[in-house]
Amino acid sequence: MKTRMRASRPARTVIAEAIDEAAVSGRPHKRAPYEFVLDALTRASPWTRRMFGCLAVYVEDRIVLVLRDKPANSVDNGVWLATTREHHASLLAEFPNMRSIGVLGKKVTGWQVLPADARDFEEAALHACELVLAGDPRIGKVPASLRGSRVTARRKTARRHSKRQT
Repeated sequence: MKTRMRASRPARTVIAEAIDEAAVSGRPHKRAPYEFVLDALTRASPWTRRMFGCLAVYVEDRIVLVLRDKPANSVDNGVWLATTREHHASLLAEFPNMRSIGVLGKKVTGWQVLPADARDFEEAALHACELVLAGDPRIGKVPASLRGSRVTARRKTARRHSKRQT
């Protein structure tokens, strides 16, 4: 996996980050759940961040997936899709086992899960990776923490470039 720079520190591969964490903390290396998902996204140079005991997967500034494999509330283990309610119907047509996430406490959430206990889990997860690689707008959100100055700076740069071309 290639690395890319983020505002605060360089993003590194999950393996390198886990090795560094284990070396510093003395804790054993914890493997990323469903590593085949990260392998499938390699071409997009994904970066990861631990979040609520899960592994959030980002492509550029967009959170696209969360990988969850925890013993508590295991019914919500699997690949979480970062999406919005407006896309649920079209995604459900492609992922018949997709559903809302119970641990989030709402009946319907923007986040949806491809459950790990579904028969077609790996196939569905790989299809979700294909959609991410294709830039499908139904999957992925820019988190509020990343919307700030970097996005504003990009918009200003884009405006300057478009003014130059006219």
